[in-house]
Amino acid sequence: MISGFDVDQKKLVRGLADVMMKKGLLKPPEWARFVKTSPAKDRPPEQNDWWFLRGSSILRRMYMNRKPMGVNRIRRIYGDKEKNRYSGQHFRPASGAITRKILQQLEGAELIKSVKVKNHAGRVITPKGIALVDSVAKDLK
Repeated sequence: MISGFDVDQKKLVRGLADVMMKKGLLKPPEWARFVKTSPAKDRPPEQNDWWFLRGSSILRRMYMNRKPMGVNRIRRIYGDKEKNRYSGQHFRPASGAITRKILQQLEGAELIKSVKVKNHAGRVITPKGIALVDSVAKDLK
């Protein structure tokens, strides 16, 4: 059986983004056209579908990890080094509002769910989300 581990990850993210766009699983808010994705960035993203790409990338990360992931961990994953002139480079996490909103939309589509396991609280992928990733991977293969 073909899974999300067996295909090229860039193609998987692009395929998931296309499926999310067609099915209407994610909907970018009005302010998404004007915001930067991180304080380390100089400009907003140039791609029109960046919201869907980020959402599908987050879903893929949760598929690969299978452990609870919170907003702060995802912010660190998508963060970048800020380029300063004199004081060197310093790490800046990605935007928390973008990450939180995408996680809420994925949760509304029932692709992920909130859990609390011992000392870890966060969100994990649901069987519906796993099935979606596997079906896209099967179509790509």
